[in-house]
Formats: sequence, C-alpha cells, structure tokens
Amino acid sequence: MRIGDFSRGALDAVPRGPFPQPPETNGRSDEETRRAFQSFAGQTLFGQMLEAMRKTVGKPAYFHGGQAEEIFRNQLDQVLAEKLSDAASQQFSEPMYELFTLSRR
Repeated sequence: MRIGDFSRGALDAVPRGPFPQPPETNGRSDEETRRAFQSFAGQTLFGQMLEAMRKTVGKPAYFHGGQAEEIFRNQLDQVLAEKLSDAASQQFSEPMYELFTLSRR
C-alpha cells in the first residue's frame, strides 16, 4: 500500500477519544512518573548544556590528560547533570509534570 492509497475512510478508522489510563497503585505510579520527569528533563537539559560548554573550550597546550581525562570529564559531566537536575527540579520539571498530569485528569 502506498501513501496515496489512503482514503478518508481509512483515516476515520483510527481510534480516537479517551484512552484508558494506567491504574494507580497507591500513588506510587504518580511519584515514579514525577521522578522520571525530573531525571529525564533535568539530565537532558543540563547534560546538553555541559556538553555545549565543553565544546567552546579547547584542549590546553600543556598538561592535557589525553583519553583518560576525556573519559573522566564525561563521567563528571554526567554526575554534575544529575546533581543540577536534583537541585532545580522544583523550578524546572515540576511545571512540566503538572502540564502532563493535567491531560490525564
């Protein structure tokens, strides 16, 4: 079947409407979702920011640690992104989580 073969009736067959929501298990699912938002949003934002920052600074002419330093720097950036996302979770990921749960209510 090619893209041009779709008729208006074929698109009408796509299910619409309220989809079933996952069952809540004593509020545990809600807290897990909140933590997932904090982790993903914070680490993605801050990880990308640290990576962009590192690209603006070149390697020093002397005292560069080579590949071992680059590996350590990547691990350090990952830990920094985790700590920054934990510290900024209330201001950054909480509004995103509220908008996500608004559509589920």
